[in-house]
Amino acid sequence: MDLSVPTRTRPAVPGRDADGMAVASFVLGLLGLLVFNLLLGPCALLLGGIALARGTGRRTRALLGLALGVVDLAVLAVLATADGTVSWQLIG
Repeated sequence: MDLSVPTRTRPAVPGRDADGMAVASFVLGLLGLLVFNLLLGPCALLLGGIALARGTGRRTRALLGLALGVVDLAVLAVLATADGTVSWQLIG
């Protein structure tokens, strides 16, 4: 006789975590264009890559997150080169 208490768990939804990572990658990539691109650009790249590796259903968002992560780092490189420092600001 089994007297163990049944546990309630959510059924596993394949790709759900990967879909969240794809959306997070896209959002972080967009935010990185405005602020903290040194931090948010690589995070967008990492999350987009992991989402694609896990087989996300939101492949386009993951790819856009990857592209925006690259653009974030490119913007940082261009503005840092023009200013001569790692930080930059919009108002001179």
